Amino acid sequence: MQYLSLSLLCCIASACGYMGSGTTSQPTTPTTSHKVSIPDPSPTNTGINARDRSDETMTPFDQNENSKDIAITADIRKRIVGSTMSISANNTKIMTKNGKVTLRGPVATSAEKAQIDVIAKEVAGTDNVDNQLDVSSKPSTSPEN
Repeated sequence: MQYLSLSLLCCIASACGYMGSGTTSQPTTPTTSHKVSIPDPSPTNTGINARDRSDETMTPFDQNENSKDIAITADIRKRIVGSTMSISANNTKIMTKNGKVTLRGPVATSAEKAQIDVIAKEVAGTDNVDNQLDVSSKPSTSPEN
């Protein structure tokens, strides 16, 4: 059994060029070059991050936990998710504090920004919505994809 295993190992090694034939085998270099695209690691949202660290900017941590504010946020979210808008639109930050709604985050198109604004104003009232949504320059995935 050992002889068979050793023989098999020698055959594999010679097929791979590890057993001596008197010449040294040099590694081959590919004749075609493939370009590898490496994404730019630099952040593109530095300004947004600085804005979010400001005490003046509403963040999800500022969301009130009273039942009225939670109901407003949930109703807006349900209407957005029930639509055919992009994944970015479905991930919009909706923050409600004392009946005042702040909308933040990227959306795929200006039409989505307007549609979310209409939904929020229908739920919270025209004067109670601060729409800070940004139209993204990057294409967004739609829910159908």
